[in-house]
Formats: sequence, C-alpha cells, structure tokens
Amino acid sequence: MSYEMIAIFMFASMMLMLMTGQRVFGAIGGVAAVAALTLWGTGGVDIPFSAAMKLMKWYPLLTLPMFIFMGYVLSESRIADDLYKMFHVWMGPINGGLAIGTIGLMVLVSAMNGLSVAGMAIGATIALPELLRRGYDKKMVTGVIQAGSSLGILVPPSVVLVLYAMIARQPVGQLWLAGVIPGLMMAAMFIIYIVIRCRINPELGPALPEDERTHSRAEKLRLLRSGLLPIVIFFAMMIPFVNGWTSLVESSAIGALTAFLAAVVKGRMSRRVFENSVRNTLLISCMFMWIILAALGFGAVFDGLGAVRAIDNLFTEQLGLNPWMILILMQLSFLIMGTFLDDTAMLVIVAPLYVPLVHALGFDLIWYGVLYTITTQIAYMTPPFGYNLFLMRAMAPPEITLRDIYGSILPFVMIMVGALAIIMLFPQIALWLPEYVYGR
Repeated sequence: MSYEMIAIFMFASMMLMLMTGQRVFGAIGGVAAVAALTLWGTGGVDIPFSAAMKLMKWYPLLTLPMFIFMGYVLSESRIADDLYKMFHVWMGPINGGLAIGTIGLMVLVSAMNGLSVAGMAIGATIALPELLRRGYDKKMVTGVIQAGSSLGILVPPSVVLVLYAMIARQPVGQLWLAGVIPGLMMAAMFIIYIVIRCRINPELGPALPEDERTHSRAEKLRLLRSGLLPIVIFFAMMIPFVNGWTSLVESSAIGALTAFLAAVVKGRMSRRVFENSVRNTLLISCMFMWIILAALGFGAVFDGLGAVRAIDNLFTEQLGLNPWMILILMQLSFLIMGTFLDDTAMLVIVAPLYVPLVHALGFDLIWYGVLYTITTQIAYMTPPFGYNLFLMRAMAPPEITLRDIYGSILPFVMIMVGALAIIMLFPQIALWLPEYVYGR
C-alpha cells in the first residue's frame, strides 16, 4: 500500500471512530498509535513518547489552566452579573440598547474566559430572560447571544488559539494579538446590524420605559465601577505582556491572581466558588492536554508518511488549483465538519494536514489561525447541525423553538462570512497588531 493510501485510511478510520461516539483524544490517539506500531513496529512507541515530552516541555501551556481558572472565578463569583447590570442601566434607554449591551457583555466575558461555551451559558442565563421580559423579539435576542458567545474563541485570551499555537508551533502572544482587531471588528458589525435593524423596526428591541431610567448619577457611576472590574483585570494582565515587562505565562498568572483577589475583595470568594473553580479548571485543562497529546502523535505519523507533500502535489500539480482556491476549499471543509464536531475536534483532526499545507502554499500561519477561528465560529452556528444551535436549544426557555433558533442566526452568519472575506482580502487587519508589538 502506498503512503498516500495509508494516510487516507488513517483519516477515514479516525472519522469513523468519531462518528461512533468515541472520545476525541481516544479516536485520534488510538488511530495514531495503531498506525505507528503497524508501520514501524515497536520503534513506533517513540512517536507518542516524543509527543508527550514535547507537551510537558512546552512552557506556554501553563497559560491554559491560568486563564481557565480566571474565567471560572469571575463567572462563579457572579462578577459577570455586575457587567450586565451596568449595560442594562447605561444602554437600556435606546432602541436595541440591551441587545447592544449583550454583545458588549459577550466581548468582556470572552476576555475573561476564552471559551465560547462560557459566553453562551452566561448569556442564556443572565441576558436572555431579561431581554424576553423587556419585550425583545425572541429571534433577535437568540441570534445576539449565539453570535456574541462565538467571540470567545477569537478575542484573547482564546483557549482555542492556545491549542492552535501548540499544534502549529506558532507564538501564542502573536496569535492573541492577531485576534484582537478581527474580534472587535466582528462585534462592531453585530452592533451596527442591531442598531440599523432596531431603528427600522423599533418593536424588535424596545427602549426601557421612562420610569426605569431614573437612576441617579451616583448609582450609574457605582454600577460603572463594578461593571468595569473585568476590564481592569484584563488590562492588568495584558498591558505588562504587550509592553514586554512580563512573559505570557507571567501575565496569565497575574490575570488569575487579580481575578481571585477581586472576588475576595468583593466578598464573593466562598469555599464553594473556589472549589468549583479549581475542579472545573482541572477537568478542562486535562481534557485539552489529552487532545493536544493525541494531535501531536497523529501529526507526527502523518509527517512521517509524507502525506502533506502528497496532498500538496495532488492539489497543485495534478488538479492545477491555485493556493487561494485550495485555501477556500479548506474553509468550506470546516463548515461541513462543524455540523458534527466542536472547534477543538476540528482543529486536532485537520491541523496535521492543513497547517503544513498552508505553510507550503506560502500563507502566514498566524493569519490562518484567525481564519480558522472565524470559520469554526461560522460552522458552530450553521444549520442544520451547528454545535451552538443545539447548545442554545438546551439553555433556552420552552417558548423558543429550534425553528426560532435556526431563523435567528442567519443574519449573523452572513455578517461573519462578510468579516471572514474582509480579513482574507486584507490580511493586515489580523497581522498589523502583532507585527507592531513584536516589531518593537
């Protein structure tokens, strides 16, 4: 059997195991282990051993538990509730103001946690009931929460970009900075859409009644101070890093410690909050480490087979496709896989194949990391089987049907496709900030 056929057989076997419901790291790592032992005998055990040692020696991986702990402390201590109260008071008097505030909440939650699931949970439990009670259109608010929560894997500190950095062997700091402007641009596009839509049809997002706007200036300032606390934590963590005063790992430790101290100062660091935060941090961190280990092992076998060179030759020499056509086909494949896989699974499945191919085609891997995250965001919300669609159905009240959820997301998906096209046409949107910071 040729190496190309072995590579195809490996990929097909992995997909089959995933479709049978096997755990992601078991499916990927199991196929890699069997292939290595079959191809190279007992010497094949060096591949997973080398991957494990590489993982253990990768110092920036320490940022993963730090940022996850920071996010769980802020959410478990209900500091996110203060954020929403702030947006409620400051944005409520305008049409669609609470929906705009929800997008702002999601951006800040993303900067606190880095996981889209956390943003979805906070939005569905805090913002959704309040928006429905205020008479907002259920399709509008459902789409807003799903679109806003997707920013969690793009706005730093994105956990998914940490995984991409590990697998693609790219600097985490540069990837995070590359995600800042695209993430804020997408949030701004969502807000512009909400403003225009609610101006055309005010019934979709009515302003707060007059009797609920009577907050004193002192009360508004108090809410502003409490609501801006996560922003202070974010800047306390990022400013030393951007200015080169601390390393990435040291900055993540500053963020985790600052979040912990903030919860203590506000009197919300109970035993239950601390225990839940630590337990969830351990669970999520271990899950990601197993997935990275499996992906590194699978990638090593793929590299050893020369599969990447064979596929590059197939696309460019035999099929005659140019690099941009190949890149677009890659993005379309993410949309298809997103119907039944989450972002982490998609990354570890295709990264061993796509990342070297992107590099061989002459594209920037930092820029491609941003394209990957945006495409998986779109895949998350694309009917009929988008990951976020069913997550929203599980969290939404009974009056919001699956049909409502499907209909709510289409305008936001179109906005995200437009943002993806803009960043593909103008790569400096993603690359300017990392080049400016690291160029200094």
